[in-house]
Amino acid sequence: MDKYVGKRLDGRYEIEEIIGIGGMAVVYKAHDNVEDRTVAIKILKDEFVSNDEFIRRFKNESKAIAVLSHPNIVKVHDVSFGDLIQYIVMEYIDGITLKEYIEHQGSLLWKDAVNFTIQILKGLQHAHDKGIVHRDVKPQNIMVLRDGTIKVTDFGIARFSRSEQRTITDKAIGSVHYISPEQAKGEKTDEKADVYSVGVMLYEMLTGELPFQAESAVSVAIMQLQREPKLPTEINPSIPLGLEQITMHAMQKITERRYQSAAEMLCDLEQFRKDPEATFEYSYFVDDSPTRFVGSSVSSSSPASAVPIVDEPIEEKNEKSNTIPILLGVAAALVVVVGIILAIFIPKLLTGTGKEIACPNFVGMTVDEVKESEYFDTFNIDFEYNVNDKYDIGKVYEQSAKEGKKLKKNANITLTVSMGVTTVKVPDVYGQTETYAISELKAKGFAYKIETIADENVEAGKVVRTEPKKTTTVKEGTEITVYVSSGKEVKLVAIPDVTGLKSAAAEKELRSAGLIPSSETRSMTPNDKEYMAKGYVISQSPSANSAETTPEGTEVKFYVSDGTITLDVSVDYTEQYVTTKDFKMSLWVDGSPIAQSGSLSSSSTKGYVFKDVKLEDKTVYATVKVSEVNGNTTSYIDYEDVKINAMTGDVKVIKKYDVPESYEY
Repeated sequence: MDKYVGKRLDGRYEIEEIIGIGGMAVVYKAHDNVEDRTVAIKILKDEFVSNDEFIRRFKNESKAIAVLSHPNIVKVHDVSFGDLIQYIVMEYIDGITLKEYIEHQGSLLWKDAVNFTIQILKGLQHAHDKGIVHRDVKPQNIMVLRDGTIKVTDFGIARFSRSEQRTITDKAIGSVHYISPEQAKGEKTDEKADVYSVGVMLYEMLTGELPFQAESAVSVAIMQLQREPKLPTEINPSIPLGLEQITMHAMQKITERRYQSAAEMLCDLEQFRKDPEATFEYSYFVDDSPTRFVGSSVSSSSPASAVPIVDEPIEEKNEKSNTIPILLGVAAALVVVVGIILAIFIPKLLTGTGKEIACPNFVGMTVDEVKESEYFDTFNIDFEYNVNDKYDIGKVYEQSAKEGKKLKKNANITLTVSMGVTTVKVPDVYGQTETYAISELKAKGFAYKIETIADENVEAGKVVRTEPKKTTTVKEGTEITVYVSSGKEVKLVAIPDVTGLKSAAAEKELRSAGLIPSSETRSMTPNDKEYMAKGYVISQSPSANSAETTPEGTEVKFYVSDGTITLDVSVDYTEQYVTTKDFKMSLWVDGSPIAQSGSLSSSSTKGYVFKDVKLEDKTVYATVKVSEVNGNTTSYIDYEDVKINAMTGDVKVIKKYDVPESYEY
């Protein structure tokens, strides 16, 4: 099994299956867990990961194609440049390649071929306007959707793999059928190379055949330089003349005689689509001489000219010696071979020779301005793209050779072009946990900080919102503030003192302060601060606090007096009142006994404590009666008057005859 299938990349992309394998990368179908969508992920093969030059170009081209946004170009969502894995995340296309479509259909109806070509050109024109040349346009890189929509894919692969193609091998056979002559010669290429490749694809769609086929890639490349293809109508006579003219004009070997831009070819195709009877001022003819000419007549885009291409000599009707024709054929073949060698190698041998030229200042120029300058043909200029917040998109902000430096003709100069500020959408992490939000922000390259806020609608520990807000487009690396819920907002209040208030008044006071009242009725005890009549608040918990430190909604319990006091009554007496016999004591209030002791020893008892005596007033007068225990007969032999302070439990025993009329305890 493939080592990535079933795995998760960066904690986000679930790899499901392989959907394509190329010479340099493998394409997988995957699920993006963050955006909840299906995506395609192109992962570079392991053998290219250690190639520094390849990685450098991959990064630059990946950044460049990320700025492309067109309905006929596959959208790039994300890129990753790890030490062990390099990948590009793109929109998932549910369709087949144009190559598969052609193989299934054979030749296409010319209306379908025109429709597909127009869409391809629109996508390429958008890329060319951004200064990006595909350089590997072929039907294997064109996706056909179920509704007939075309998507151009694989931008940048040929661009950053050019160093791998100094020699054309059989591994390049998939591309060599569609490359332009200037690519076959290893020359500098521009958008006109893409136009040539589109012309080859249109030829294949109309005829069902490639214009050049051979057993090796090298042979095909030589044919791209030397041979002219059959006219499409020779293979499929139903092709309209105007469409044939457009196809052949796009495939002109000399760039000056070709369409100069995708827009030019689009213009002719749109005119032809409106009027299929239309023809154009391009003509291609073969005369009866041994040399065949293919060119164009006078038109608005190219001058009248012809390109001589050496072909096989025509055999004369009269019978002559075969020696001369054979010698002529050998000579012609040698001329061709020598011509090819000169065309390919002499420019390379001359590179760097001649007068040195001062390097100009390219900084501040746009890509188009550089291409239109005299220096574009003087030097071998290469463009790289990177993020820069000081220069507008498309402007050069750095050059590999300093201004004024003496350089030889065709010297290599790399110009770094601004992509502006790389912007990223803030991920939607609302309602997610703090941990999840942090992982998503880190995966997108954001800095972050966490703030806690109260929110009664969002569960504690989950994200309420972010600042900047979700889906907002911001500069890459922006710090995002994540507001995490602590639950409902906690308001702090003071606790009012409700001691001494009636129960209803205390409840109202607490509710108005934002607190929850709870009451309980009980008897007072000596521990209470002061006596409270029935229905009044004795105490509260928590106690009163004037500072706003208590969370709103806290329960405050208050205790309401039932009008009684529960206490222990301790009676002390002197020895003179102690009998010689065992005795017992009783406590009388209002003529009734409320507490009574058991049998007490006359020899040891000096006092007695009545436990849990419940009185109904703060201060009462009581009588303590002492009686002897004499068999079954109880007789009171003495009594004392006592005054009890119920709040303290103090009892003072006074002889009846000692109590003054105005006595106050």
